[in-house]
Amino acid sequence: MTSVLDRTAQFGSASHLYCRECGAHYDLGPSHVCEMCFGPLEIAYDEDLQRLVTRESIEAGPATMWRYAGLLPAAPVVDLQVGLTRLVRADNLARELGMKSLWVKDDSGNPTHSFKDRVVAVAANAARALGFEVLSCASTGNLANAVAAAAAAAGLRSVVFIPHDLEAGKVVTTAVYGGTLIAVEGSYDDVNRLCAEVAGELPWAFVNVNVRPFYAEGSKTVGYEIAEQLGWRFPDQVVIPIASGSLLTKVDKAWRELGALGLVEATPYKVFGAQSTGCSPVSAAFRAGHEVVSPVRPSGIAKSLAIGNPADGPYALDVVRRTGGAIDDVTDDEVVEGIQLLARTTGIFGETAGGVTVATLRKLLASGALDPDAETVILNTGDGLKTLDAVEPVARPTATIPASLDAFRAAGLAS
Repeated sequence: MTSVLDRTAQFGSASHLYCRECGAHYDLGPSHVCEMCFGPLEIAYDEDLQRLVTRESIEAGPATMWRYAGLLPAAPVVDLQVGLTRLVRADNLARELGMKSLWVKDDSGNPTHSFKDRVVAVAANAARALGFEVLSCASTGNLANAVAAAAAAAGLRSVVFIPHDLEAGKVVTTAVYGGTLIAVEGSYDDVNRLCAEVAGELPWAFVNVNVRPFYAEGSKTVGYEIAEQLGWRFPDQVVIPIASGSLLTKVDKAWRELGALGLVEATPYKVFGAQSTGCSPVSAAFRAGHEVVSPVRPSGIAKSLAIGNPADGPYALDVVRRTGGAIDDVTDDEVVEGIQLLARTTGIFGETAGGVTVATLRKLLASGALDPDAETVILNTGDGLKTLDAVEPVARPTATIPASLDAFRAAGLAS
């Protein structure tokens, strides 16, 4: 029988799995659906072990997300130096939007340049502890990059499934790691259904299927870092892009944990969600006052958010409503404008999800849903180099001139 000490060495302070719907308990393992009610499973923790974590122990830890290992369900056997990305004070952007205090949590600095490195870091280490030799996933791009890189570093085989029409940059930055890359004819939801079927056939660790409870906990580290980087406090407001909805719910979970453990004063905060109009099932449900999310067929340029049947959609609605926030969506043109606005005012080139977040921030301010005087954090979850197609038509040379001083003068570019 596995001792508590052995379990802690493998799974940190995690104690068991529980159903988010009926509360049924299960042993830690590769399972993500409740056998009683088919609800999603979540990681539960031993509070006595969590209370051993202090601000001092965190600050003395590594300059990565693993400084919070005592609050996570895996030990860092494999570490790509993920996390502790910069929190940038966005004074120019705040001034342009008429805001008092604005920060950008910029996760483009992770090893494969998106926040997905966080969730995969936890999933890959849990998969190793559970005895898997193959790391797999369904992905809209960023997760594919992260899984392929983490598997390469861990000495695992990777098998990644993506929609056939994914951005070329994300295909290349997955294939380069040498794993198996399978393009599936259909949307992300079609890819995800196929992976669920394959997971039932083969002994592989699908990070967002059978080891999803572990994987999802990696997103908590975004919330932990924001609180620590603000001087161990919460912002008044946060705007988070929604794909599956898991990132939004886990930032909230992180802040509730920090408050409950006394690591941060449990001050109130509001959580806001951002979606692309081309795939906005959670935004539509919020606007209609619904508690369930109706699936949609994704479209639009924000492919990293293109999940038409988001697993955590109802839970994202719960978080936003409980905290007094809101969810809105923006068009493709607004997304491009958001990318340009973020780049022009902060020097941060975000991918389309970042454009969605900035554009939604501006829309929420205009509608009065978001307080311009309250300290606000927005999330940039990936690097703009991954989605060049979105801005290529508008990000062009200002002028093309002959190589002469006279031509330069004639172009009127000196002022």
